[in-house]
Amino acid sequence: MAAPLKIASWNINSVRFRLASVQRFLAEEQPDILCLQETKVINNDFPEGPFRQLGYNFQKLHGQPMHHGVAIISKMRLSDDNRLDWQANGEARHIGVSITGPLGGTVRLENVYVPAGGEIPDRDLNPKFGQKLDFLERMTQWSRGLDGRTIILGDFNIAPLESDVWSHKQLINTVSHTAIEIERLKALQDAHNWVDIGRKFYPAPERLYTWWSYRARDWSVSDKGRRLDHIWVSPDLVEAVKSHRVVEPCRGWAQPSDHAPLISEFLF
Repeated sequence: MAAPLKIASWNINSVRFRLASVQRFLAEEQPDILCLQETKVINNDFPEGPFRQLGYNFQKLHGQPMHHGVAIISKMRLSDDNRLDWQANGEARHIGVSITGPLGGTVRLENVYVPAGGEIPDRDLNPKFGQKLDFLERMTQWSRGLDGRTIILGDFNIAPLESDVWSHKQLINTVSHTAIEIERLKALQDAHNWVDIGRKFYPAPERLYTWWSYRARDWSVSDKGRRLDHIWVSPDLVEAVKSHRVVEPCRGWAQPSDHAPLISEFLF
């Protein structure tokens, strides 16, 4: 029987600064494909060599200086890569590829880094918040046109459910958990009937966080987390998903990202 395909997603918050963490993660978890967000590096400076030494010989990059940036590194061949400008200003926030599954089927894999949206949840007072909402609207329009099997994953920068944050009451007016962001994310989900794999395996209100602020003195003790990172699949891929988990220990490594990686296993 074919082995499942292991796909990981991680907002690494600078791939060069946290290169040792990524290498450790790849060595310990052995994903077939790793999708990175917030790489913060131009393509020519991406650390391709160290990843090739670990067997990740196929790499698709979309970087820019100092900010944003996404990448897909893989042990298996990647094809038909594209880069969509859902931000409408040239920022490097998406990269998509086609992959072939263990049983031979072809699937699209879309890696996205949704804007954080600034601090004030008002597009008139905070243009970054408006850009975030418009980004989600462009993703929604794109989703309506999909007709193939697709996995979309990454840092969505929205925690949609009450149980996706440490305190719904205290965060209800905080960017990432406001009503309008949740409404826009729901519209995106409905546009293709996307299935939220995190909540398929860990139904609400079960605890499930992927991000903890650097401001916490001891992130694990205070546990003021949010579920900002997601893996969604087209409805016809639901049965192909065999497992899902958040690798929380990575948040406690030296010089950590404030996000923990996600891993889902697929057999399609």
